[in-house]
Amino acid sequence: MSADKTIIGCEEWCAFPELGLKYIKARVDSGAKTSSIHAFNIQPFEQNGAKFVRFEIHPIQGSRKIVKKCTAPLKDYREIKSSSGHVDKRHIIQTKIKLGAETWEIEVSLSNRSSMGYRVLLGRQTMAGKVIVDPNESFLLGRISENKVENAYKSSHVKKKTLNIAILASNPDLYSHQRLMEAGKALGHEMHFLKVKQCYMNIGGGADTFIHYGDSKILKEIDAVIPRLKPSATFYGASILRQFEAAGVFCLNGSVAITRSRDKLRSLQLLSSKGIDIPVTAFADSPQNTKDIIKLVGGAPLIIKLLEGTQGKGVVLAETNKAAESVIDAFKSLSTNILVQEYVKEAKNRDLRCFVIDNKVVASMERRAAEGEFRANVHLGATVSNTKITPAERKMAIMAAKAFGLKNAGVDILRLPSGPKILEVNSSPGLEGIEKASGVDIASFIIKNIEKHLLS
Repeated sequence: MSADKTIIGCEEWCAFPELGLKYIKARVDSGAKTSSIHAFNIQPFEQNGAKFVRFEIHPIQGSRKIVKKCTAPLKDYREIKSSSGHVDKRHIIQTKIKLGAETWEIEVSLSNRSSMGYRVLLGRQTMAGKVIVDPNESFLLGRISENKVENAYKSSHVKKKTLNIAILASNPDLYSHQRLMEAGKALGHEMHFLKVKQCYMNIGGGADTFIHYGDSKILKEIDAVIPRLKPSATFYGASILRQFEAAGVFCLNGSVAITRSRDKLRSLQLLSSKGIDIPVTAFADSPQNTKDIIKLVGGAPLIIKLLEGTQGKGVVLAETNKAAESVIDAFKSLSTNILVQEYVKEAKNRDLRCFVIDNKVVASMERRAAEGEFRANVHLGATVSNTKITPAERKMAIMAAKAFGLKNAGVDILRLPSGPKILEVNSSPGLEGIEKASGVDIASFIIKNIEKHLLS
C-alpha cells in the first residue's frame, strides 16, 4: 500500500474475489475485534488431506432471491464472542478482501447474519495497518446501485421448469409460511397460499371433481402442496389433502401421515411398535384407575398431557402424587382424553429438535426451557442453540419420521445418559427457531426437495 492510507467510512461496498462475491455491503466497526460474513448451509470437508468449507450466502441485504455457493480453505473452528456477550463456535476462513483499489488477506468467521443490518462485519483486525476509518462518513469509496449489484449476480442463476407450489395452511403471516413463499419464488416457482377454510370440493362431479377455492376458482394447475395444518384444522385439512392426492398432486406430507402424527396416543403406540424408545406412558378412561395410572409411570413428578394439545399447551407437571390425582380427575371430569407420562429429570428441561427432510436430518437445535418452566417450547420462551447430534440421535430421528411416513418432520428427542428417547413427532414444524439457531436455509431445502421429486 501507499504511505497515505486509504480512508473509508463506517459502511462501504467491498468484494471477496476468491469467493466470487463481486459486490457486498459491509459494516466497518473498529469496536469489533474480528470480521464475519453471512453464511448458511455450512459444510466442512476434506480434499487431498486439506480442510475446506462449503457455504451459501445471500449477497444482497434484505433479499434471499440470489444465492451464491462458495468454497474456501478452512483455517480454524473457534469460539467467537459477539458484542452482546454471546459465545458460539464458528468456522474461520482466510480469504482476500478488496476495498477500493486495495486487496489483502483477512481472517473472517462464518455466521448467519440474516437478522443483522449487513451481510459483512469488518472488525479492527481486518483494518489494522491497512486503512483509516472515519466513523462519521459512509461510502467514501463510492456508492453502487441496486441494479448493478443484482445484474452482477444474475449470471449465476440456472433456468429450470417453473412449478406451481401451494402452501395449505391458515395464517399467511407466520414466519414459516413467509419463508417458504420467499424461498419458492427465489428458486423461480409460482407460489400460492391456500387458506384451508376457503377450500371446498365437489366429489363425484365428473369433470368438476376437484378442489375449488374462494370465488369457485378450480385448482387444477397445482403441481405440489406443502401442508401446514394447525391442530384444529387437521380433519378438514386432511380431507382437502386427500383430494389433491387423488388427483396425483405431489404432497410433501400425506394425509395419513399427518393424521397419525396428530393423535398423540396413536403416535406413541406406533413408535413403540417400531421399537423406538419413548418415555413410559399410561392411558385410561375411568377415574377409578387414577392411582394405578400414576403407579404405572413411576409416580410423581409426572407429566399430564391433553391429547389435543400443541406447542406445550395442555401439558401439566405434577410434582406430587396428590397433585397428579387432582389434575387427572379434573381433566377426566371434563370428559377429555389425557396421557400420563414419566417426567425425565435427567433431561434437565432440555430437548433436541431434529428437522428431517426425505429421510435426512438437515438441521438440529437444542431447546432449553425458560427459567421456572419445564416445557422446552420456543413459543413459551425457550432459548435455542445450534448443536451437533450423535449417530444414535440421527438414526432415531429418521426412524421416527419413517414410522409415520412423513417426508418433512420435526422430531423432538430427549438426550439422556442411557440413550435418546423420542418425545414427539411434528408434521408441521416451525422454521424460525431452527433456521436462526442452525444457520440452515430449511425453506430452500424443502422447495429443492419438491424439485427433486418432480423435476429429476
